[in-house]
Amino acid sequence: MSRPSRFEEHQYLGDKRTLVVHDLDAAGDECAIAEIVAENKALGFGPDTLAEARNRGYRPCRRCIPKQRVTDAA
Repeated sequence: MSRPSRFEEHQYLGDKRTLVVHDLDAAGDECAIAEIVAENKALGFGPDTLAEARNRGYRPCRRCIPKQRVTDAA
């Protein structure tokens, strides 16, 4: 999946509706990234890290962020 144009410089994208963070490099169709962006419910993080997303209260997507990466980032 290619990155949305507004988030080309980001790896992690947050869904403001559900407070779930997605990895744009690993996200598949089931993550519905296009829908999140189209509804203006997407959020990029600065710095663009999983740790920053977690600091803001976002939890990792089970589909595109494996549990091992979550443990490594903690």
